[in-house]
Amino acid sequence: MTNTSSTLFGAVFMMDDPLTVAPEISSKLVGKAQGIYASASQSEIGFLMVLNFAFMEGKFNGSNLSVLGRNAVFSGVREMSIVGGSGVFRFARGYAQAKTHTMDLKTGNAVVEYNVYAFHY
Repeated sequence: MTNTSSTLFGAVFMMDDPLTVAPEISSKLVGKAQGIYASASQSEIGFLMVLNFAFMEGKFNGSNLSVLGRNAVFSGVREMSIVGGSGVFRFARGYAQAKTHTMDLKTGNAVVEYNVYAFHY
């Protein structure tokens, strides 16, 4: 169905994107956003997101936050669950709010701001 679907229903994508302090690509790299997103809606662009924020800098170096949820791309702010983590984020719970900063519809490239609120031990 993906070839004829206006929402790309059924398409699965992998991500290994820079995790930076600010939206500019020249901003300080603090880790990677790695995971899978799959088009799970037949009526809108809506992804099932499974991703890790893998930190490679500072006090969170070597730690990960795990995110799971629905991402309706054209909604203003999307909320997804923090379902765990590793290192200093072991047993983490909370939520991440995603907001699109820029999007190029021709290339499919986007810069997304995540504000993360997590309890961890």
